[in-house]
Amino acid sequence: MAYLPNTDAERTAMLARVGASTAADLFTAIPAALRNPSLDLPPPLSEQDLVVLLEGLAARNRSLSTYRSFLGAGVYRRFSPAIVRASISRPEFYTAYTPYQAEASQGTLQSIFEFQSMICALTGLDVANASMYDGATAAAEAMVLAVQTTKRTRIAVTSSAHPETLRVLHTFAEGRHIDIDVIAEQGGRTSPAALAGALNDQHAAVLVQHPSFLGTLEELAEIAEIAHSRGALAICSTDLHACAALVPPGDAGFDVAVGDGQPLGIPASFGGPHVGFMAVREALLRRIPGRLAGMTTDHSGRRAYTLTLQAREQHIRREHATSNICTNHALIALAATVYMAYMGAGGMRTIAEVSALRAHHLAARLAEIEGFSLAYPDTPFLWEFVLRTPVDGREFARALRESHIIAGLPLGDIDSALDDHVLVCCTELTSPDSIERYVAAAKRVALDAAEQRVPVATA
Repeated sequence: MAYLPNTDAERTAMLARVGASTAADLFTAIPAALRNPSLDLPPPLSEQDLVVLLEGLAARNRSLSTYRSFLGAGVYRRFSPAIVRASISRPEFYTAYTPYQAEASQGTLQSIFEFQSMICALTGLDVANASMYDGATAAAEAMVLAVQTTKRTRIAVTSSAHPETLRVLHTFAEGRHIDIDVIAEQGGRTSPAALAGALNDQHAAVLVQHPSFLGTLEELAEIAEIAHSRGALAICSTDLHACAALVPPGDAGFDVAVGDGQPLGIPASFGGPHVGFMAVREALLRRIPGRLAGMTTDHSGRRAYTLTLQAREQHIRREHATSNICTNHALIALAATVYMAYMGAGGMRTIAEVSALRAHHLAARLAEIEGFSLAYPDTPFLWEFVLRTPVDGREFARALRESHIIAGLPLGDIDSALDDHVLVCCTELTSPDSIERYVAAAKRVALDAAEQRVPVATA
């Protein structure tokens, strides 16, 4: 039991030990306006009235299925087979938290082992862990892995990575005193020449996203070769559907692949829950964070599964731990595992191809409309593309929302230089009729914009 001071003298002595005069001094790092805010709370409600209030608030939500959605940007509306929900709803799996006594459940351990095996097969790498929290933190953990492996202190990241991933990287880097160099994209993708010119012998890794946040495709093999020529690791943040259709990062020479498993049958539910993945080359096996499930045999020679190589702060001294990740998103990883097993690599490749065909068809149709154009017409893309609009992107999105169309993500909120840009996404759920409606709505916006630019004749 922790010791609590009982007298004023003991409390004063404990405060003096940490350099504080009063207990209030312990909270000076918190802005004054946040320490004791005045809360204007409504009066308490009975259970019955509270339920009515919450049901009314919930009724204001709108499901993506009520719109024709072209929104992507890291969270994708893809088809989720019924078997996914049926599997994760079983009582032996269903929990809001990871099964902490996983050693007692061979079924849980086997599902984790299968998840790891499928991630390795899709990324072209040797070892995967039991899962991470999400794609952004997986990228940050890969950055830490590279720093610990190379004993270097800098990371090069392409600016076409997801802006939320960049923010998480900076958060992780600040406490660990890691310097991050952001390499500006050129034409929507990483310039190998710019990357080569920016790297030096202090860089632990190069991190690129493929497909990028802008939907474009990178020259993976060339980027990996440049990173290795400087003694740095090559890290790819990727999409597993893209891995099924394109050359996977491992085959392109990358050392680490990370990403988000949300597109694997997991609904776009207000941004969560997600599941991250990480795969590495065998040489980095003992640097990989989190849990790993291994396959072995028991004393009777029967196949058995067990947690292994758990280099976490719970198992060894904190300063020697590879990460403070103690657990994994086991339930969501199970959903992703069921999805991958059901679809197979061929099914995932078909989904990627259908999504890409529909995105390219929509992009071509929109580029024919006066005032619209592709922001990166000479750069290959998969199922997302950046559209330049004749009006502010947010205004364009509002106009299409009146027709129950979610136009995509206006990029002006991310970069003011992109006020007239919208990131548009197509998936296998984007129907041909939805594409036609999008094109028709875009034509109306173009016509209205053109009319506003025509000077009015005066008498």
